[in-house]
Amino acid sequence: MALRIGDEAPNFQAQTTEGQIDFHQWIGDKWAVLFSHPKDFTPVCTTELGTMARMKPEFDKRNVKIIGLSADPVDDHKRWSNDIAETQGTAPNYPMIGDADLKVAKLYDMLPAEATPGKRSAAENATVRTVFIIGPDRKVKLMLFYPMTTGRNFDEILRVIDSMQLTSKHKVATPANWKQGGDVIIAGSVSDDDAKKLFPQGWKAPRPYLRITQQPK
Repeated sequence: MALRIGDEAPNFQAQTTEGQIDFHQWIGDKWAVLFSHPKDFTPVCTTELGTMARMKPEFDKRNVKIIGLSADPVDDHKRWSNDIAETQGTAPNYPMIGDADLKVAKLYDMLPAEATPGKRSAAENATVRTVFIIGPDRKVKLMLFYPMTTGRNFDEILRVIDSMQLTSKHKVATPANWKQGGDVIIAGSVSDDDAKKLFPQGWKAPRPYLRITQQPK
């Protein structure tokens, strides 16, 4: 069955570069980003892993844990880490899941059930280029699937985390291209009477269904 936003993130046990984990226990009371890679020693993924390592303090500030996955053994991940450090300036400073048997890739619907471990090229593992954002409630909040030739934009991942964390606390939504500190939209489920209490600063309403107000603090 396909995984959808709002579903519970499938739990699994796996070996990582930082030891054995139970995924749900590893998440704890934090948010989590699981981002996957089709094969070790691949060029685009090398840049992504280094970028994520450099940006880790920004995720830490947001109470977000990072975990990577690649469809190769953990020992290969450790050797790859040296290349990433030398070419990108920073080695991965978060766990990397070994998924040579494609167990997690299949569990998260990145690959079809009939995919054969050890007999697939990076191109055949194309859909193992995904991002899952998972909340402290273990529910899938966002899914992104990338093509092989396009590196991921991790600034966008931070942006959507900011939006989801804000909208989980306040009855608002964020408009197109919203960034931290920008105006927001009052949720449609909030009546005007309730909005007056929740948003005493008021709002602009170019249409009755489009009520724009300052970002709550």
